[in-house]
Amino acid sequence: MALQQTKAAATKTTTAAKPQATAPVQFIFGKENYRILIISIAIVAFGFVLMSGTTDIYSTTKIVIAPIVVLAGFGLGFYAILKKPSTN
Repeated sequence: MALQQTKAAATKTTTAAKPQATAPVQFIFGKENYRILIISIAIVAFGFVLMSGTTDIYSTTKIVIAPIVVLAGFGLGFYAILKKPSTN
C-alpha cells in the first residue's frame, strides 16, 4: 500500500517538471503609444517652460498660452494611454 503511494507521488513530480512552450510576450502598449506619450511629456515640459517665461507676471504667454499648452499635453497623454495598439 505504501509502495503504491510513493509511486504515485513520484509520477506526479516527474510530469510537473516537463518544460512547457512559452508564448511571446505581449505588451500593453504599442510602439506608437509610447511615441505619443513621449511627445506629450515634451509638450507639457514646454508649457511649463513657457510659464516660467519672463519677469512680467501678467504676460499673456504665462496666463493664457502656457496653461493651454500644458492641458493639450495632458490631453495627448490621455489619448496615448487610451489608444488601442495596432494588431499587426
